[in-house]
Amino acid sequence: MASLRRVAPIFAVRDLAASMAYYQRLGFAVRAWVRGAYGFATRDDIEIHLGVVADDKRRAASAYLFVDDADELAREWRAAGAEVHGPEDTEWHQHEGALVDPDGNVIRFGSPVSDAAPSK
Repeated sequence: MASLRRVAPIFAVRDLAASMAYYQRLGFAVRAWVRGAYGFATRDDIEIHLGVVADDKRRAASAYLFVDDADELAREWRAAGAEVHGPEDTEWHQHEGALVDPDGNVIRFGSPVSDAAPSK
């Protein structure tokens, strides 16, 4: 059986330069494909592809990022000017937040809720 090695969601965007600037503010390294209308945003081992799509054909996409500290990521992204919802603890033991980019694409992110009791 073949091994799956990586996944990269493709987010439909209106304006590649504006989307790349947005993701760069969020701490991603960005680069445009040399033939245009397509770009890449990478951070750590995460890659998001950005593809220009006409408004009447564009549909929002989503991705889930497993992170080591959802609170810290939310702080970073808020400091960069992004609207971030949460994070909050969930019944499935994740501390989750969400970001909606200017094109309506959603990045949900979460870190495990610690089962350890807080020290006094």
